[in-house]
Amino acid sequence: MAEVAEAAGVSMQTVSRVARGFDNVSPDTRLRVQSAMADLGYRPNRAARALRSGRFRTIGVIMFTLASFGNMRTLEAIADAAGDADFTITLLPMASRTEEGVRSAFSRLHEQAVDGVVIIIESHVMDTAEVSLPVGVPVVVIDSTGTTDHPAIDTDQAEGARIATQHLLDLGHETVWHVAGPAMSYSAARRRAAWEQTLVTAGRTVPPVFEGDWGSASGHRAGLSIAVRPEVTAVFAANDQTALGILRACHELGRAVPASLSVVGFDDSPESDSFWPPLTTVHQSFDEIGRRAVTNLLAQIDGAPGAAATDLVPVRLVVRASTAAPAR
Repeated sequence: MAEVAEAAGVSMQTVSRVARGFDNVSPDTRLRVQSAMADLGYRPNRAARALRSGRFRTIGVIMFTLASFGNMRTLEAIADAAGDADFTITLLPMASRTEEGVRSAFSRLHEQAVDGVVIIIESHVMDTAEVSLPVGVPVVVIDSTGTTDHPAIDTDQAEGARIATQHLLDLGHETVWHVAGPAMSYSAARRRAAWEQTLVTAGRTVPPVFEGDWGSASGHRAGLSIAVRPEVTAVFAANDQTALGILRACHELGRAVPASLSVVGFDDSPESDSFWPPLTTVHQSFDEIGRRAVTNLLAQIDGAPGAAATDLVPVRLVVRASTAAPAR
């Protein structure tokens, strides 16, 4: 900073004001300081800033897995939104979905220099694990039960499952079968419950559920059973990868989609319009979830209260070629 001040012909305090973005510097002086910074390769020292301000400009992210499409898109959105606010992120992945894995990740959080934490939850184990957060650290939870003591951001899972199921009923199908996500997932549980409630409300039979795990392989296994059952004319898959497995099984066994079987997914992944046939699915915005999580967290960091309420991001149905009226 002293070298920049000397090169620009200003005081170190002026360099500090320019580096911190203060507006009480004349345009000519600001330009001269910025030019000196660029020439000398000057970068503000975050550690020194933290010592002065008590802020680390870092957000911690605790998550269960990097393997799922939704988590990766959400993490990317969090990183982008944090970067826009001149924050970095520190990722604390779970070593496992056990209670010990949860405790380990939260224990490591106490050792990190973070201003706030985003927690991405996918498992009921969070309820039983004995975990603690550093006192006074703002928190936002993604994919929560709705009973958390912290602000939560989530897709409107129930509405997504409802409109998917209702779409198939409106096409004229007598009922809708379901290939579910993993039992330990809150998202899967809410989609399953809303699917069932939609059928009950419509006075339709609720068929037995095919159990899945979000993966195309489990969708394929369910699809092999579905494809040989002519009474199954409509299926709501817990996510697009599950739907992809169902489509593959139907192709292998000669079950025509949508002429003989209609299939709806959930996520609207980038590849879903390239499935064959292109997949009707529920669009959820992982980008919006990540942005809202960071916005809420930054507001708390700046002193706003964090009300313990769930902020639901809207969904919409994207109708493509995998659904049609049942054959008569």
